[in-house]
Amino acid sequence: MLRPVRADRRTTPSRSAAPLGIRLPLAAAAVVAAGLTAACGPSSQPVGSAAPSAARASADALPAASDSAGATAGASPSASATSPSASVPASASASATSSQTGASATPARTSAKPTARSSAAPAPAAVPGPGYDSSADAQKQIDAALRAAKADGRMVLLDFGANWCGNCKAADKVFAQTQTAAILGASYHMVKVDIGGNSSANSALLRKYSPSGGTYKMPVLVVVSPSGTVRTDTHVTGNPSLTPEGINSFLRQWAS
Repeated sequence: MLRPVRADRRTTPSRSAAPLGIRLPLAAAAVVAAGLTAACGPSSQPVGSAAPSAARASADALPAASDSAGATAGASPSASATSPSASVPASASASATSSQTGASATPARTSAKPTARSSAAPAPAAVPGPGYDSSADAQKQIDAALRAAKADGRMVLLDFGANWCGNCKAADKVFAQTQTAAILGASYHMVKVDIGGNSSANSALLRKYSPSGGTYKMPVLVVVSPSGTVRTDTHVTGNPSLTPEGINSFLRQWAS
């Protein structure tokens, strides 16, 4: 016999019904996620990192900016690969500039003035003082004067005399005057030889340079060239006037 079912009894829902309704949306979400994974591949970004799209856009922008800067540098006209001034040596550049300027390519010739040392006259020769030194080696003095004359082109003046000779003393006073001493120093190497004593060597020198003999009237003035040749001998020609005018004229005449 059937018992009547109470109308007010509440039906308890089945445990499997409610979860089924919930699992259907979850299953659909899993299917969609699986499809996205298959289409894009597994993500290399760690969990909790920034969105891959924004990070990738920033990373892609950096190479682009670098490439743009490199292109600008390569196209710059001041680059060393295209700039002629950067690759051409300084000497070649100077040569090119000289060839363009025509006459300026040839170095200007400068006529340098001679220096004071080369243009100035040589120092004046020493002029012996008055009197005659009987102890001097006259031959050595003459030899030294000839060597100096060969070096500078001056003449050699031999003055044969004696300390007791009045004419010799008069000539010495003229030789000591400023103008005459200047002529002597500029044009002659002067040697004074004593023939007033008993020096046979000095007497032999007189006969060597004035071989005409006889009685010698002192002073005997003999001009000798640098080569040793006698140019004039006052024992033959006679002495000039023993005054500044006479002696200066004589010295200038035989100076060259």
